[in-house]
Amino acid sequence: MAEVGSALLVFALLLLATSLGVWVRPLLPEEHKAHETVQLVQLVIGMLVTFAALVLGLMTASAKSSFDTASNDLRSYAADLIEFDTTLRDFGNDTDEARRLLRQYTSAAIASTWPHEPAPSGDYPKNIGPQDSKRLENVQLGDMLTDVGRQLRQLRTRDSLEAGALDDALAQYRRVVDARWKLIEEAHSSISQPFFKTLTFWLCVIFLSFGLIAPRNALALVTISLGAVSIASAIYVIVDLDTPFSGPIVISSQPLRDALTHLKR
Repeated sequence: MAEVGSALLVFALLLLATSLGVWVRPLLPEEHKAHETVQLVQLVIGMLVTFAALVLGLMTASAKSSFDTASNDLRSYAADLIEFDTTLRDFGNDTDEARRLLRQYTSAAIASTWPHEPAPSGDYPKNIGPQDSKRLENVQLGDMLTDVGRQLRQLRTRDSLEAGALDDALAQYRRVVDARWKLIEEAHSSISQPFFKTLTFWLCVIFLSFGLIAPRNALALVTISLGAVSIASAIYVIVDLDTPFSGPIVISSQPLRDALTHLKR
């Protein structure tokens, strides 16, 4: 899991930087340990801590905003599916096959997007495998949705009323496809890797400085370790929120399950 790996890597780097500072401190000349020098180091650390705290706060807010946006778009997607199915139902028995394919697609999408949750009941392809959690794209699911549109285009209308209803159904189908691709794009990570590496470098410099000025006793080392754990847990939350369809913090599947209940009526 990327979020666990990122958090463990940051935690290890912070402890390594602290250990380097603790190891270097006895090797420094005495004039480098003067009170004025220590005060200067503390001022620089305070500046870096402020920058790092500001950046971590902004990254957390950005990741949470992206997560909430994807969650809201999934609810809109579920509503589009319900509205699309309602239009097909009102069209008549000619759309029974299209509605069946739409139910199969929705069931398969739930089963593959949330593989660790109970799969929906019913007859649908169950061997498509889990989707790429970072891309959310599955070719077989796309083909299933394409088959729904193909069924609609093969319908023959008998009067202007049915022609208008078919146009509405095709417009709603295109909206469903657009909403699906929007969710696929939102599943991509939005964290800039160069920016993330720069933040990690700042944090390592801060903890290196901690090691240089911290007293060599157990309480100081435990306190620094707890700080490293706190920073690593913040990184974990940021990375997890930035991947809304993977990890412990994931978007709920309930909107699509509710939509599937409507589709089965």
